[in-house]
Amino acid sequence: MIQVEDLYYTYPGQQEPTLCGLDFMIPQGEVFGFLGPSGAGKSTTQKILIGVLKKYLGSVKVMGTEIRNTGPEYFEQIGVAFEFPNFYSKFTAMENLKHFRSLYAGRTEEPIHLLKQVDLADAANMKVSQLSKGMKMRLNFCRALLNDPGILFLDEPTSGLDPVNAKRMKDLILEKKANGKTVIITTHNMQAAEELCDRVAFIVDGQIKLIDSPRELKLLKGNKRVRLEYRHQNGISLAEYSLDGIGENEQFLRLIREYPIETIHSMEASLEQIFIDVTGRKLT
Repeated sequence: MIQVEDLYYTYPGQQEPTLCGLDFMIPQGEVFGFLGPSGAGKSTTQKILIGVLKKYLGSVKVMGTEIRNTGPEYFEQIGVAFEFPNFYSKFTAMENLKHFRSLYAGRTEEPIHLLKQVDLADAANMKVSQLSKGMKMRLNFCRALLNDPGILFLDEPTSGLDPVNAKRMKDLILEKKANGKTVIITTHNMQAAEELCDRVAFIVDGQIKLIDSPRELKLLKGNKRVRLEYRHQNGISLAEYSLDGIGENEQFLRLIREYPIETIHSMEASLEQIFIDVTGRKLT
């Protein structure tokens, strides 16, 4: 679906490139995440992929076509939701969606159906100026889905959302994936990346440091041990055991037979800690 080779980009007036030789591919039906600190190159990469920046070096092909050669028809096939949504504040939520819907030449979704999906049907006739940040984020997601795009570009899709609506958004993203859509996410939210992404790319200083699935990264970089908290007559105690041969570890087996277990956790690394270890940077 997306093939990027030796991608460089330098903003006008700058001496040093913002992107330095990026190589990656994203197959159809994958949720792919870009993780990196502010200024790492995530937004620049996204702007190139959506066709806003075309004066790049290297090759960026989406659906087999070089992005620099695409025209207006490309925007009929993608959906974009930026972190800071822009709407006509004096229009209602429904009026905004109807307006943006009118800009597409192809088949579009019914706005009220999209509003219901994100629990905004009751706010359809509210002016955008009256909506909270979280409501605007959900409305922004609706706008990105108006043209039933094959590729979705989402910037911080759970930003500003309470836990209930964040889960609703994640469920909708995974539903789109199940329907064969390709989703590209840029985020600082490691939990969202772990729950949503098939693969993530760590990007720092315009370079991709690592690409893999969150699961594989956590297993590869983690500590293959299990930690237990158990209760005994003197209170709570902590024990750790290697996962290797744990089914034959008599001490471990005796402990779980004889004592009430309070908690038990494998000790794989967190995605954030892996990012720090690999890049030497924090997601700020």
